[in-house]
Amino acid sequence: MAYNRRWKRPSVFGAYETSRNRRIVQVIISIIYCSMSTGIIFGYAALKPILINEGVYSYLCTEDEAVPGMRACYKQELRLNFMFTVSAMASNLFALPSGSILDHYGPRFTGGVGAILISMGSLLFASASHFPYDRHLFGYTLMAMGGVSVFTSCLHLSNAFPNHSGLILAILTGAFDLSSALFLVFRSVHSTRASLKFLFLLYLAVPGLILVAQVFLMPPRPYSTIGELIGHTQDILAEEMENERANAVSALDPDQQPSTYHDTVDKLKAVLEDYDYDHIKDTWMFPSVKETNWRQNTSNQLWGILHTLPASEQISSWWFILLAVFAMGQFLRINYLISTLRVQYEYLLSSPTLARSLNQLFDCLLPLGGIVTTPFIGLFLDYATLPSMLLLLVGATTIIGITGCIPNNLTMGYINIILFTLYRPYFYTAISDYAAKIFGFQTFGKVYGLIIFAASIGSFLQTPLEMITLRKFNGDPLPVNVLLTAGTFFAGGVLTLFVWHKSKLFHSCLDHNVDIEPNYGDLPMGRSSVAIEDDYTAAEEYYARPTDPLLFSFDKMGHASSYNSIPHDA
Repeated sequence: MAYNRRWKRPSVFGAYETSRNRRIVQVIISIIYCSMSTGIIFGYAALKPILINEGVYSYLCTEDEAVPGMRACYKQELRLNFMFTVSAMASNLFALPSGSILDHYGPRFTGGVGAILISMGSLLFASASHFPYDRHLFGYTLMAMGGVSVFTSCLHLSNAFPNHSGLILAILTGAFDLSSALFLVFRSVHSTRASLKFLFLLYLAVPGLILVAQVFLMPPRPYSTIGELIGHTQDILAEEMENERANAVSALDPDQQPSTYHDTVDKLKAVLEDYDYDHIKDTWMFPSVKETNWRQNTSNQLWGILHTLPASEQISSWWFILLAVFAMGQFLRINYLISTLRVQYEYLLSSPTLARSLNQLFDCLLPLGGIVTTPFIGLFLDYATLPSMLLLLVGATTIIGITGCIPNNLTMGYINIILFTLYRPYFYTAISDYAAKIFGFQTFGKVYGLIIFAASIGSFLQTPLEMITLRKFNGDPLPVNVLLTAGTFFAGGVLTLFVWHKSKLFHSCLDHNVDIEPNYGDLPMGRSSVAIEDDYTAAEEYYARPTDPLLFSFDKMGHASSYNSIPHDA
């Protein structure tokens, strides 16, 4: 019996095809413009006083309500928050099309689209003429869509230096958080009588920098992970051995392996210049190595479990569904708190003055949180297991929810916003890290984009929740906060238990001496190849012969191979 199923591996683009210095410049420049563009809309808390001061939406207020330019009236408050809600949803919803653009047209085009959208949004905010529709809403939404396009186009740069992928990803996420400080700078400059129009015209230099970088510096295609490159190298060997067998050429001697194969392996070694290759080879190239060594090097043993599957099967898996549900609740909680923090603490502390000081501190801490936590997040994600990463994620968000439900306690208010500003960059980085480890970068644009797209559905509840809080509960945020905390705890707990179960299943395979060999997703555990035959295939010949220690070592370590021994539907 023969298995005719054949999954064509997408083409790869290795970091070794770009010089080291150019890759360094790519990472640095991307961090710079990400810190000024990708998450600027989330600095809404700092922008809101400027908009109120300039009388944006003040026409909604009656003469008997708050003084224009000083404090927003009820309808103005809702309309301003609605602007942020729509832009936050647009940021999440546009993650899917921007991911598809990335997969089809590459990071250059995706980043260019983002720069154009940011430029259009800035021009709308700076426009002196009367826009026929709500120019603030449209402008803010366009900047949100542009920011997510630019951010999506940069994530693959974590593969430019595989040894530091977690750190680079954390820095990019930190830059995303830092960009929310832009409107804090705007507020400081605006206090010196600089107009909003001038500030947004000046800001057009940022999308200009992004466009120049895309044209002259950034790679044409996303960098592939080491696991994907190794899988590609294995395919090269299997295919060339098939050709050799057809030509009756012996390929039993590793020194006679095809030159294309050797060239590719040499390039892989070059891009892994920071790895202690001799140690890897000595430790892993012989099957007699102790099992303890294997266990000690499998912190990310679930790495790559779905890398070989097409996007449609990845999206239909529980790995995707549970993460999307958890992210949905988290996005709603994060955006809800950002837009209503001051209003919440005016009620919880019964003091507008204390609430204002707390909100001002929050404006400063929100961008700083990403800077402070970036190195620690990167190191943690590089070495932590997925279950422990998720456990910390769920535990932290639960504590934040509890501290946000304690009234008449200023200390708890400070603890709440400090923990929130530290947690937010960790959440965004962890979601990206989970997607990269489980789904891979060949389908990253579609899968990660759909995760964010699905998560944005929860944001549709933000405005109704605000109306319920203000009208039904007379400004009391406790009922909504308790509901959101309980919901995210439940969703996060289910996701963590699911991943923990898969991790235990992996270790049970070791305990029962099950061979740990690559497999293609839902194919049986054991030997795998481009096509599986009963009689004789190039893949069987490949696994029966010695190969380069680099490929063997990474297959055995698991966390650096595109394959894993646990079927995704186990």
